[in-house]
Amino acid sequence: MAALLGTNTAFMLFQGIEQENHYTAVREVALTIIATAIPFQGIYFLIYTYVLEHEGTLSESHLLRLAKASAVCQMMGYGSLIGVAMMWYNISNYVGVFFVLSTGASIILIRTAMRPDLPEKAESA
Repeated sequence: MAALLGTNTAFMLFQGIEQENHYTAVREVALTIIATAIPFQGIYFLIYTYVLEHEGTLSESHLLRLAKASAVCQMMGYGSLIGVAMMWYNISNYVGVFFVLSTGASIILIRTAMRPDLPEKAESA
């Protein structure tokens, strides 16, 4: 999430400067999507820090609410990749298509890796 926040911030800075000089509607929409996601990425880090600082003192229901809020923030962060993809696609069709494909694969990979372990079934003898 930190890398994604850094990427979004860099895109906002450099593409925002470019937008002032050479306006395009696609870039405007892409920057709007990215700008919408940045506060959620910041909140994700606040939740993460809060949980670390209060480890062991939070109730299960509180942890569950924080986990749900964190998941929403993560999904909004992932959603910002739509804006990044729009800009790449606007620059080059090939780069845009392969960025979308690799983004989809990487999101599936990270969500699979971060999924909690499911309880194992007792084996019958």
